[in-house]
Amino acid sequence: MTLSELLKNTNLRNFITTRISFAMCFNMLNTVISWQVFELTGSYWALGFVGLVVIIPYVITSLFSGYIADTRDRKTIIILCLFFYAICNFVLFVMNAYYKDVLLDLGIRVIYFILFITGIIRGFQGPSQSAYVAQLTGSEKYAEVATWLTLTWHIASVGGPAIAGLIYSKYGVSAVYSVIFILSVTALIFAILLPKTPIPIQNKQESIFESLSKGFGFVLKNQIILGAISLDMFAVLFGGAVALIPAFTKEILLSGPEMLGFLRAAPAVGGILVGSYLTQHPPTHNAGRKLLWCVAGFGVCTIIFALSNNYYLSLLALAGTGGFDNVSMVIRGTISQLYTPDDMRGRVSAVNGIFIGTSNELGEFESGSAAALLGLVPSVVFGGIMTLVTVGITAKYAPKLRDLSL
Repeated sequence: MTLSELLKNTNLRNFITTRISFAMCFNMLNTVISWQVFELTGSYWALGFVGLVVIIPYVITSLFSGYIADTRDRKTIIILCLFFYAICNFVLFVMNAYYKDVLLDLGIRVIYFILFITGIIRGFQGPSQSAYVAQLTGSEKYAEVATWLTLTWHIASVGGPAIAGLIYSKYGVSAVYSVIFILSVTALIFAILLPKTPIPIQNKQESIFESLSKGFGFVLKNQIILGAISLDMFAVLFGGAVALIPAFTKEILLSGPEMLGFLRAAPAVGGILVGSYLTQHPPTHNAGRKLLWCVAGFGVCTIIFALSNNYYLSLLALAGTGGFDNVSMVIRGTISQLYTPDDMRGRVSAVNGIFIGTSNELGEFESGSAAALLGLVPSVVFGGIMTLVTVGITAKYAPKLRDLSL
């Protein structure tokens, strides 16, 4: 499917606009909060807790959000999530623009509280959005559409951090939060324009706990799905260096927030370059082996970033992590949707979200705490090595995934 064909479909165009607006908002928020927290505290632990205060409500919520996504109107859930997400961004803007004294008195506790709320919101939004787009496109077109959706996410992930860093350095933190709020409202407006999709038929005799256990059981019994999400979870848990980029920027590369923005955007640049190729050459043949090699490449680039004292080499290494991760995201997303029946997409997506969300946000906590205990550079090198170990274990014990072709 070409880009022009994709954009001719009004529903997909509105969905992509919603997704890219949210992605810009999400990545700008992550960039400005990480820098602001490190400026206020100078603590690796504080950077790590940014991930922890998000993942706790996210995981708890995800236990039930998949069931809700399979039994309620998915569009309505998406709209409600984006509405409350916009409110959170508005509170952050008002706090930084008009109540700085309160922010200084309470410190980062206010920021952590807002992040906690966004964790709840994301826990509900993820399964509904993933299940919704699968219904919107149909399984026969999902692999092609997934590549474009991943690419648009990476495009926004380039613009978000770079713009956030530049605005922060020139106009201050409140200006960044104002742009984030506008983008969150834009995502909400285009979500309202999306059509409703049918609610999958459910077994009404099942209790919520029986329904939830079915979702977990389905994943645990499917070696291909379980292997793919486990590989991604442990790789990002140990190999993710994104949480520590503010510390590397300030202490190793001796740069400011504008350079932070470009470093945060670098993985997405790599993702865009690789994603552009994948739109014409989807990674379907020998997908399992490609997935393993790309996760290994992610680990190697993480180690290079940790050892680099050169700003441009650091940019290149981070771009490499994004490029390899892009292939992983496309393959993993396609596996999840193609091997899951429609009436279980919400619950399986929730389980997937728990695995991946845990790896991203808990990985931030692991990175911060490891840096505090081992030192900044050794902690990231250790994480990259553990990623390579994870690839070896998965290749040996998940042969169905290793030999998979889509």
